[in-house]
Amino acid sequence: MDIRQVTATFAVADQITEEDLPLLRARGFGTLICNRPDGEVEGQPAAEVLAAQAREQGFEWLWIPIASGNFTPEAIQAFEQALAATEQPVLAFCRSGTRSITLWALAQSSRQTAAELLTTAARAGYDLSPMAPLLDARFKG
Repeated sequence: MDIRQVTATFAVADQITEEDLPLLRARGFGTLICNRPDGEVEGQPAAEVLAAQAREQGFEWLWIPIASGNFTPEAIQAFEQALAATEQPVLAFCRSGTRSITLWALAQSSRQTAAELLTTAARAGYDLSPMAPLLDARFKG
């Protein structure tokens, strides 16, 4: 599991497993957001199974599945609402973390400039520069 801190209250990671949950709890995460659709690869834990295990260990759990590159307005809104209404800090995860940080940037893009979001993502090790025009278009200043 590769956890990358994005902000003080938000991090992204690649696929987590049941075995990762105690470490995530020890690191203080309160909410887990799964951005991975079920069945992408063989052996991937089913979201429902992982959700039950996470809830048993006291996490809030949300499932906002994103097929690769398919960031719908509904998913962006759901992610934004989840960040505003859940226990912090939040860890979002997918296969590599890229979908999760992209969804985070899109959810923040009405309040932060593309330059700010790209810089924050780059500090976490993600290049979101291809998203700059879309992020700029969503900024309401």
